[in-house]
Amino acid sequence: MAKAKRMYGCTECGATFPKWAGQCGECGAWNTLVETVVEGATPSGRTGWAGDQAQIKTLAEVSVEEVPRFSTASGELDRVLGGGLVDGSVVLIGGDPGIGKSTILLQTLCNIAQRFPALYVTGEESQQQVAMRARRLDLPQDRLKVMTETCIETIIATARREQPKVMVIDSIQTIFTEQLQSAPGGVAQVRESAALLVRFAKQSGTAVFLVGHVTKEGALAGPRVLEHMVDTVLYFEGESDGRLRLLRAVKNRFGAVNELGVFGMTDKGLKEVSNPSAIFLTRAQESVPGSVVMATWEGSRPMLVEVQALVDTSHLANPRRVTLGLDQNRLAMLLAVLHRHGGIPTYDQDVFLNVVGGVKVLETASDLALMAAVISSLRNRPLPHDLLVFGEIGLSGEIRPVPSGQERLKEAAKHGFKRAIVPKGNAPKEAPAGLQVIAVTRLEQALDALFE
Repeated sequence: MAKAKRMYGCTECGATFPKWAGQCGECGAWNTLVETVVEGATPSGRTGWAGDQAQIKTLAEVSVEEVPRFSTASGELDRVLGGGLVDGSVVLIGGDPGIGKSTILLQTLCNIAQRFPALYVTGEESQQQVAMRARRLDLPQDRLKVMTETCIETIIATARREQPKVMVIDSIQTIFTEQLQSAPGGVAQVRESAALLVRFAKQSGTAVFLVGHVTKEGALAGPRVLEHMVDTVLYFEGESDGRLRLLRAVKNRFGAVNELGVFGMTDKGLKEVSNPSAIFLTRAQESVPGSVVMATWEGSRPMLVEVQALVDTSHLANPRRVTLGLDQNRLAMLLAVLHRHGGIPTYDQDVFLNVVGGVKVLETASDLALMAAVISSLRNRPLPHDLLVFGEIGLSGEIRPVPSGQERLKEAAKHGFKRAIVPKGNAPKEAPAGLQVIAVTRLEQALDALFE
Protein backbone atom coordinates (compact mmCIF):
# COMPACT_ATOMS: atom_id res chain seq x y z
CA MET A 1 0.00 0.00 0.00
CA ALA A 2 1.21 3.50 -0.77
CA LYS A 3 1.93 5.80 2.12
CA ALA A 4 -0.95 8.03 3.19
CA LYS A 5 -0.65 11.62 2.01
CA ARG A 6 -1.50 14.57 4.27
CA MET A 7 -3.51 17.46 2.94
CA TYR A 8 -5.10 20.52 4.54
CA GLY A 9 -8.69 21.37 3.72
CA CYS A 10 -10.64 24.56 4.38
CA THR A 11 -13.75 24.03 6.51
CA GLU A 12 -15.43 27.03 4.85
CA CYS A 13 -15.02 26.46 1.11
CA GLY A 14 -13.55 22.95 0.92
CA ALA A 15 -10.37 23.92 -0.93
CA THR A 16 -7.31 21.71 -0.26
CA PHE A 17 -3.65 22.70 0.08
CA PRO A 18 -0.43 20.68 0.50
CA LYS A 19 0.73 22.85 3.43
CA TRP A 20 -0.95 24.54 6.37
CA ALA A 21 -1.47 28.31 6.28
CA GLY A 22 -3.21 30.76 8.56
CA GLN A 23 -5.47 32.04 5.77
CA CYS A 24 -7.28 30.10 3.06
CA GLY A 25 -5.99 31.15 -0.36
CA GLU A 26 -9.39 30.58 -2.00
CA CYS A 27 -12.01 32.19 0.25
CA GLY A 28 -9.75 34.29 2.50
CA ALA A 29 -11.05 32.82 5.79
CA TRP A 30 -8.63 32.70 8.70
CA ASN A 31 -7.70 29.61 10.75
CA THR A 32 -9.96 27.27 8.77
CA LEU A 33 -7.39 24.79 7.39
CA VAL A 34 -7.51 21.39 9.10
CA GLU A 35 -5.38 18.35 8.46
CA THR A 36 -6.84 15.40 6.55
CA VAL A 37 -5.44 12.13 5.24
CA VAL A 38 -5.66 11.21 1.57
CA GLU A 39 -5.08 7.54 0.81
CA GLY A 40 -2.40 6.70 -1.70
CA ALA A 41 -2.93 5.24 -5.14
CA THR A 42 -4.67 1.90 -5.47
CA PRO A 43 -2.49 -1.23 -5.75
CA SER A 44 -1.27 -2.25 -9.16
CA GLY A 45 -3.53 -4.49 -11.12
CA ARG A 46 -6.70 -2.75 -10.03
CA THR A 47 -8.40 0.14 -11.72
CA GLY A 48 -9.79 1.62 -8.49
CA TRP A 49 -13.34 1.35 -9.84
CA ALA A 50 -15.39 -1.44 -8.21
CA GLY A 51 -18.62 -0.85 -10.10
CA ASP A 52 -18.24 -4.10 -12.06
CA GLN A 53 -17.73 -6.04 -8.80
CA ALA A 54 -20.51 -4.49 -6.71
CA GLN A 55 -23.66 -6.54 -6.11
CA ILE A 56 -26.81 -4.79 -7.28
CA LYS A 57 -30.35 -5.73 -6.24
CA THR A 58 -33.80 -4.30 -6.69
CA LEU A 59 -35.65 -3.18 -3.57
CA ALA A 60 -37.99 -6.17 -3.89
CA GLU A 61 -35.01 -8.57 -3.69
CA VAL A 62 -33.53 -7.00 -0.55
CA SER A 63 -34.29 -8.87 2.66
CA VAL A 64 -36.33 -6.79 5.10
CA GLU A 65 -36.09 -9.04 8.14
CA GLU A 66 -36.27 -7.35 11.52
CA VAL A 67 -32.87 -6.11 12.73
CA PRO A 68 -31.82 -8.33 15.67
CA ARG A 69 -31.44 -6.48 18.94
CA PHE A 70 -30.30 -7.31 22.44
CA SER A 71 -31.31 -5.59 25.67
CA THR A 72 -29.04 -3.30 27.66
CA ALA A 73 -30.81 -4.35 30.91
CA SER A 74 -32.25 -0.81 31.16
CA GLY A 75 -35.81 -0.34 29.93
CA GLU A 76 -35.45 3.43 29.44
CA LEU A 77 -32.17 3.11 27.53
CA ASP A 78 -33.69 0.37 25.36
CA ARG A 79 -36.63 2.67 24.64
CA VAL A 80 -34.38 5.53 23.50
CA LEU A 81 -32.32 3.17 21.33
CA GLY A 82 -35.50 1.96 19.60
CA GLY A 83 -36.01 -1.32 21.46
CA GLY A 84 -32.47 -2.44 22.20
CA LEU A 85 -28.92 -2.34 20.87
CA VAL A 86 -28.18 -3.41 17.28
CA ASP A 87 -25.04 -5.34 16.37
CA GLY A 88 -22.53 -3.13 14.57
CA SER A 89 -24.29 0.12 15.51
CA VAL A 90 -22.40 3.23 16.62
CA VAL A 91 -24.06 5.36 19.30
CA LEU A 92 -22.85 8.86 20.19
CA ILE A 93 -23.76 10.21 23.65
CA GLY A 94 -23.29 13.90 24.45
CA GLY A 95 -24.04 16.05 27.47
CA ASP A 96 -22.68 18.55 29.95
CA PRO A 97 -19.83 17.53 32.30
CA GLY A 98 -21.10 15.59 35.31
CA ILE A 99 -24.51 14.87 33.77
CA GLY A 100 -24.06 11.08 33.92
CA LYS A 101 -22.65 9.92 30.55
CA SER A 102 -19.87 7.75 31.99
CA THR A 103 -22.11 6.53 34.81
CA ILE A 104 -24.86 5.16 32.59
CA LEU A 105 -22.38 3.54 30.19
CA LEU A 106 -20.49 1.88 33.03
CA GLN A 107 -23.76 0.57 34.46
CA THR A 108 -24.82 -0.70 31.04
CA LEU A 109 -21.55 -2.44 30.27
CA CYS A 110 -21.30 -4.10 33.69
CA ASN A 111 -24.73 -5.61 33.12
CA ILE A 112 -24.09 -6.58 29.49
CA ALA A 113 -20.75 -8.18 30.46
CA GLN A 114 -22.67 -10.79 32.47
CA ARG A 115 -24.06 -12.14 29.17
CA PHE A 116 -21.62 -11.05 26.45
CA PRO A 117 -17.95 -9.98 26.27
CA ALA A 118 -17.63 -6.21 26.74
CA LEU A 119 -14.74 -3.72 26.70
CA TYR A 120 -14.59 -0.29 28.35
CA VAL A 121 -11.90 1.98 26.87
CA THR A 122 -11.19 5.15 28.81
CA GLY A 123 -8.89 7.93 27.73
CA GLU A 124 -9.72 10.31 30.57
CA GLU A 125 -9.55 8.10 33.67
CA SER A 126 -7.31 5.38 35.01
CA GLN A 127 -8.42 1.80 35.50
CA GLN A 128 -8.42 2.40 39.25
CA GLN A 129 -10.86 5.31 38.91
CA VAL A 130 -13.26 3.21 36.83
CA ALA A 131 -13.04 0.34 39.31
CA MET A 132 -13.68 2.69 42.25
CA ARG A 133 -16.82 4.05 40.58
CA ALA A 134 -18.08 0.55 39.86
CA ARG A 135 -17.62 -0.44 43.52
CA ARG A 136 -19.36 2.71 44.73
CA LEU A 137 -22.33 1.93 42.50
CA ASP A 138 -22.40 -1.76 43.60
CA LEU A 139 -22.04 -3.00 40.04
CA PRO A 140 -20.90 -6.51 39.03
CA GLN A 141 -17.21 -6.25 38.25
CA ASP A 142 -16.04 -9.78 37.52
CA ARG A 143 -16.68 -9.81 33.76
CA LEU A 144 -16.13 -6.29 32.37
CA LYS A 145 -12.69 -5.63 30.83
CA VAL A 146 -11.21 -2.13 31.14
CA MET A 147 -8.41 -0.58 29.09
CA THR A 148 -6.76 2.84 29.35
CA GLU A 149 -5.61 3.87 25.89
CA THR A 150 -5.85 6.85 23.52
CA CYS A 151 -4.27 5.53 20.31
CA ILE A 152 -7.02 4.37 17.96
CA GLU A 153 -4.80 1.83 16.17
CA THR A 154 -3.98 0.12 19.48
CA ILE A 155 -7.64 0.20 20.54
CA ILE A 156 -8.86 -1.43 17.32
CA ALA A 157 -6.08 -4.06 17.39
CA THR A 158 -7.04 -4.98 20.97
CA ALA A 159 -10.73 -5.06 20.09
CA ARG A 160 -10.07 -7.41 17.16
CA ARG A 161 -8.26 -9.75 19.51
CA GLU A 162 -10.83 -9.58 22.34
CA GLN A 163 -13.89 -9.53 20.01
CA PRO A 164 -16.27 -7.73 22.42
CA LYS A 165 -20.00 -7.61 21.80
CA VAL A 166 -20.12 -3.99 23.05
CA MET A 167 -17.34 -1.43 23.40
CA VAL A 168 -17.32 2.05 24.96
CA ILE A 169 -14.92 4.85 23.98
CA ASP A 170 -14.78 7.50 26.73
CA SER A 171 -14.27 9.96 25.17
CA ILE A 172 -13.78 10.42 21.42
CA GLN A 173 -12.06 13.80 22.02
CA THR A 174 -9.13 12.07 23.77
CA ILE A 175 -8.50 9.55 20.97
CA PHE A 176 -5.87 10.17 18.28
CA THR A 177 -4.59 8.40 15.19
CA GLU A 178 -0.90 8.08 14.34
CA GLN A 179 -1.67 9.00 10.72
CA LEU A 180 -2.11 12.64 11.72
CA GLN A 181 0.33 14.98 13.43
CA SER A 182 -2.24 17.27 15.07
CA ALA A 183 -3.06 17.11 18.78
CA PRO A 184 -5.92 14.93 20.12
CA GLY A 185 -9.27 16.71 20.25
CA GLY A 186 -8.77 18.56 16.98
CA VAL A 187 -11.26 18.41 14.16
CA ALA A 188 -9.15 16.13 12.01
CA GLN A 189 -8.25 13.75 14.85
CA VAL A 190 -11.86 13.37 16.00
CA ARG A 191 -13.12 12.80 12.47
CA GLU A 192 -10.49 10.26 11.45
CA SER A 193 -10.67 8.36 14.76
CA ALA A 194 -14.46 8.16 14.54
CA ALA A 195 -14.27 6.98 10.92
CA LEU A 196 -11.94 4.13 11.90
CA LEU A 197 -14.24 3.12 14.76
CA VAL A 198 -17.32 3.16 12.52
CA ARG A 199 -15.52 1.00 9.95
CA PHE A 200 -14.46 -1.45 12.68
CA ALA A 201 -18.01 -1.64 14.08
CA LYS A 202 -19.55 -2.42 10.70
CA GLN A 203 -16.92 -5.04 9.84
CA SER A 204 -16.87 -6.85 13.19
CA GLY A 205 -20.49 -6.42 14.34
CA THR A 206 -19.39 -4.84 17.62
CA ALA A 207 -21.77 -2.22 19.00
CA VAL A 208 -19.77 0.90 19.89
CA PHE A 209 -20.69 3.73 22.28
CA LEU A 210 -18.84 7.04 21.81
CA VAL A 211 -18.85 9.69 24.53
CA GLY A 212 -18.68 13.24 23.12
CA HIS A 213 -17.89 16.50 24.87
CA VAL A 214 -20.17 19.48 24.32
CA THR A 215 -19.51 23.17 23.76
CA LYS A 216 -20.81 26.07 25.85
CA GLU A 217 -23.88 26.21 23.58
CA GLY A 218 -24.64 22.55 24.32
CA ALA A 219 -23.73 21.17 20.88
CA LEU A 220 -21.29 18.33 20.41
CA ALA A 221 -17.70 19.52 20.18
CA GLY A 222 -15.74 18.68 17.06
CA PRO A 223 -16.89 18.36 13.47
CA ARG A 224 -20.60 18.29 12.69
CA VAL A 225 -19.87 15.40 10.34
CA LEU A 226 -19.42 13.21 13.44
CA GLU A 227 -23.18 13.16 13.95
CA HIS A 228 -23.70 12.09 10.33
CA MET A 229 -21.22 9.21 10.60
CA VAL A 230 -22.84 7.45 13.57
CA ASP A 231 -26.15 5.58 13.65
CA THR A 232 -27.64 7.11 16.81
CA VAL A 233 -27.09 10.43 18.61
CA LEU A 234 -28.26 10.75 22.22
CA TYR A 235 -28.20 13.90 24.37
CA PHE A 236 -28.38 14.10 28.15
CA GLU A 237 -30.62 16.91 29.39
CA GLY A 238 -31.20 18.25 32.88
CA GLU A 239 -29.27 20.09 35.55
CA SER A 240 -26.17 18.44 36.97
CA ASP A 241 -27.35 19.29 40.50
CA GLY A 242 -30.90 18.04 39.92
CA ARG A 243 -32.19 14.53 40.53
CA LEU A 244 -33.69 13.93 37.08
CA ARG A 245 -31.79 13.16 33.88
CA LEU A 246 -33.46 13.09 30.47
CA LEU A 247 -31.86 11.09 27.65
CA ARG A 248 -33.19 12.20 24.26
CA ALA A 249 -32.56 10.64 20.85
CA VAL A 250 -32.05 13.29 18.16
CA LYS A 251 -31.00 10.80 15.49
CA ASN A 252 -31.70 7.09 15.26
CA ARG A 253 -31.40 4.88 12.18
CA PHE A 254 -32.98 1.99 14.07
CA GLY A 255 -35.85 3.70 15.89
CA ALA A 256 -37.91 6.83 16.47
CA VAL A 257 -36.24 10.21 16.97
CA ASN A 258 -37.11 12.49 19.89
CA GLU A 259 -37.66 9.40 22.04
CA LEU A 260 -37.13 10.31 25.69
CA GLY A 261 -35.77 8.22 28.54
CA VAL A 262 -36.12 9.44 32.13
CA PHE A 263 -33.61 8.55 34.83
CA GLY A 264 -33.23 9.54 38.47
CA MET A 265 -29.75 10.22 39.85
CA THR A 266 -29.16 8.40 43.16
CA ASP A 267 -26.13 7.49 45.26
CA LYS A 268 -26.12 4.15 43.42
CA GLY A 269 -26.11 5.64 39.94
CA LEU A 270 -28.87 6.31 37.44
CA LYS A 271 -32.16 4.52 38.08
CA GLU A 272 -34.79 4.35 35.34
CA VAL A 273 -38.15 6.07 35.88
CA SER A 274 -40.79 3.89 34.25
CA ASN A 275 -43.68 6.30 34.99
CA PRO A 276 -42.28 9.83 34.42
CA SER A 277 -45.72 11.48 34.54
CA ALA A 278 -46.00 10.62 38.24
CA ILE A 279 -42.65 12.32 38.90
CA PHE A 280 -43.44 15.49 36.96
CA LEU A 281 -46.89 15.83 38.58
CA THR A 282 -45.62 16.28 42.13
CA ARG A 283 -47.56 19.50 42.78
CA ALA A 284 -48.63 21.63 45.73
CA GLN A 285 -51.51 20.25 47.80
CA GLU A 286 -53.72 23.25 47.11
CA SER A 287 -54.41 24.90 43.77
CA VAL A 288 -52.31 27.98 43.02
CA PRO A 289 -52.68 30.56 40.21
CA GLY A 290 -50.54 30.11 37.11
CA SER A 291 -50.29 26.30 37.22
CA VAL A 292 -51.82 23.85 34.73
CA VAL A 293 -51.07 20.32 33.50
CA MET A 294 -50.62 19.49 29.82
CA ALA A 295 -50.05 16.24 27.91
CA THR A 296 -46.96 16.32 25.71
CA TRP A 297 -45.89 13.62 23.28
CA GLU A 298 -42.32 12.39 23.58
CA GLY A 299 -41.23 9.83 21.01
CA SER A 300 -43.73 6.99 21.32
CA ARG A 301 -45.50 7.81 24.60
CA PRO A 302 -47.50 10.63 26.20
CA MET A 303 -46.18 12.43 29.25
CA LEU A 304 -47.99 14.74 31.66
CA VAL A 305 -46.03 17.82 32.75
CA GLU A 306 -46.88 20.93 34.72
CA VAL A 307 -46.60 24.35 33.11
CA GLN A 308 -46.18 27.32 35.46
CA ALA A 309 -46.59 31.01 34.62
CA LEU A 310 -45.92 34.17 36.57
CA VAL A 311 -47.38 37.43 35.22
CA ASP A 312 -46.46 40.63 37.05
CA THR A 313 -46.62 44.36 36.36
CA SER A 314 -43.54 45.50 34.47
CA HIS A 315 -41.62 48.66 35.32
CA LEU A 316 -39.50 48.47 32.18
CA ALA A 317 -40.02 50.06 28.80
CA ASN A 318 -39.88 46.59 27.22
CA PRO A 319 -41.58 43.95 29.41
CA ARG A 320 -39.64 40.74 29.83
CA ARG A 321 -40.63 37.45 28.20
CA VAL A 322 -38.69 34.60 29.83
CA THR A 323 -39.24 30.89 29.13
CA LEU A 324 -37.58 27.74 30.49
CA GLY A 325 -38.33 24.61 28.49
CA LEU A 326 -40.54 26.46 25.97
CA ASP A 327 -40.02 28.50 22.80
CA GLN A 328 -39.67 32.19 23.67
CA ASN A 329 -40.66 33.40 20.20
CA ARG A 330 -43.84 31.33 20.31
CA LEU A 331 -44.74 32.90 23.66
CA ALA A 332 -44.56 36.38 22.12
CA MET A 333 -46.80 35.26 19.26
CA LEU A 334 -49.38 33.68 21.60
CA LEU A 335 -49.54 36.79 23.78
CA ALA A 336 -50.36 38.80 20.65
CA VAL A 337 -53.13 36.30 19.77
CA LEU A 338 -54.45 36.56 23.34
CA HIS A 339 -54.70 40.32 23.01
CA ARG A 340 -56.19 40.34 19.52
CA HIS A 341 -58.74 37.53 19.86
CA GLY A 342 -59.16 37.22 23.64
CA GLY A 343 -59.19 40.90 24.54
CA ILE A 344 -56.58 40.40 27.29
CA PRO A 345 -53.55 42.73 26.94
CA THR A 346 -50.15 41.90 28.48
CA TYR A 347 -48.06 44.68 26.92
CA ASP A 348 -47.38 46.15 30.39
CA GLN A 349 -46.72 42.79 32.11
CA ASP A 350 -43.61 40.69 32.63
CA VAL A 351 -44.34 37.06 31.69
CA PHE A 352 -42.25 34.16 33.03
CA LEU A 353 -42.92 30.56 31.99
CA ASN A 354 -41.42 27.31 33.24
CA VAL A 355 -41.92 23.58 32.60
CA VAL A 356 -41.47 21.74 35.90
CA GLY A 357 -38.78 19.04 35.99
CA GLY A 358 -36.48 20.49 33.35
CA VAL A 359 -38.41 19.03 30.40
CA LYS A 360 -38.12 20.81 27.06
CA VAL A 361 -41.49 21.04 25.29
CA LEU A 362 -41.16 22.27 21.72
CA GLU A 363 -44.35 20.90 20.16
CA THR A 364 -47.30 23.18 19.40
CA ALA A 365 -49.64 21.15 21.62
CA SER A 366 -48.39 23.28 24.53
CA ASP A 367 -50.04 26.46 23.16
CA LEU A 368 -53.37 26.13 24.97
CA ALA A 369 -51.76 25.10 28.28
CA LEU A 370 -49.33 28.00 28.03
CA MET A 371 -52.21 30.41 27.46
CA ALA A 372 -54.23 28.96 30.34
CA ALA A 373 -51.33 29.34 32.78
CA VAL A 374 -50.75 32.97 31.73
CA ILE A 375 -54.44 33.90 32.17
CA SER A 376 -54.63 32.09 35.52
CA SER A 377 -51.65 34.05 36.86
CA LEU A 378 -52.82 37.35 35.36
CA ARG A 379 -56.28 37.07 36.94
CA ASN A 380 -54.90 35.45 40.13
CA ARG A 381 -57.43 32.65 39.78
CA PRO A 382 -56.22 29.06 40.29
CA LEU A 383 -57.25 26.32 37.90
CA PRO A 384 -58.59 22.97 39.20
CA HIS A 385 -56.06 20.29 40.14
CA ASP A 386 -57.83 17.71 37.98
CA LEU A 387 -57.82 19.81 34.77
CA LEU A 388 -55.79 18.84 31.69
CA VAL A 389 -55.24 21.19 28.73
CA PHE A 390 -53.59 20.74 25.34
CA GLY A 391 -54.03 22.09 21.82
CA GLU A 392 -52.45 24.29 19.15
CA ILE A 393 -53.55 27.92 18.71
CA GLY A 394 -53.50 29.55 15.28
CA LEU A 395 -52.95 33.22 14.52
CA SER A 396 -56.64 33.71 13.84
CA GLY A 397 -57.58 32.36 17.27
CA GLU A 398 -58.66 28.87 16.16
CA ILE A 399 -57.81 25.78 18.23
CA ARG A 400 -56.18 23.16 16.03
CA PRO A 401 -55.95 19.41 16.75
CA VAL A 402 -52.63 17.76 17.61
CA PRO A 403 -51.32 14.23 16.90
CA SER A 404 -52.06 11.27 19.24
CA GLY A 405 -54.90 13.01 21.07
CA GLN A 406 -56.53 9.72 22.16
CA GLU A 407 -53.37 8.45 23.85
CA ARG A 408 -52.94 11.75 25.70
CA LEU A 409 -56.47 11.52 27.10
CA LYS A 410 -55.96 7.91 28.18
CA GLU A 411 -52.79 8.91 30.04
CA ALA A 412 -54.70 11.71 31.80
CA ALA A 413 -57.53 9.36 32.82
CA LYS A 414 -54.99 6.87 34.17
CA HIS A 415 -53.61 9.55 36.52
CA GLY A 416 -57.03 10.58 37.84
CA PHE A 417 -57.82 13.74 35.85
CA LYS A 418 -61.53 14.58 35.67
CA ARG A 419 -61.70 17.36 33.02
CA ALA A 420 -59.85 17.99 29.80
CA ILE A 421 -60.05 20.99 27.45
CA VAL A 422 -58.95 19.81 24.02
CA PRO A 423 -59.39 20.79 20.34
CA LYS A 424 -62.60 19.57 18.76
CA GLY A 425 -60.59 17.48 16.31
CA ASN A 426 -59.15 15.48 19.23
CA ALA A 427 -62.47 14.88 20.99
CA PRO A 428 -63.11 11.12 21.15
CA LYS A 429 -66.43 9.51 20.30
CA GLU A 430 -66.36 7.90 23.73
CA ALA A 431 -64.35 9.61 26.46
CA PRO A 432 -62.23 7.51 28.87
CA ALA A 433 -64.04 6.48 32.04
CA GLY A 434 -64.19 9.28 34.62
CA LEU A 435 -62.89 11.98 32.25
CA GLN A 436 -65.08 14.84 31.00
CA VAL A 437 -63.80 16.09 27.63
CA ILE A 438 -64.60 19.69 26.66
CA ALA A 439 -64.04 20.28 22.93
CA VAL A 440 -63.31 23.84 21.77
CA THR A 441 -62.71 25.38 18.35
CA ARG A 442 -61.94 29.01 19.22
CA LEU A 443 -59.84 30.79 21.81
CA GLU A 444 -62.94 32.50 23.22
CA GLN A 445 -64.54 29.13 23.94
CA ALA A 446 -61.39 27.91 25.68
CA LEU A 447 -61.30 31.00 27.93
CA ASP A 448 -64.92 30.46 28.94
CA ALA A 449 -64.30 26.76 29.67
CA LEU A 450 -61.28 27.48 31.87
CA PHE A 451 -63.23 29.37 34.56
CA GLU A 452 -66.67 27.75 34.44
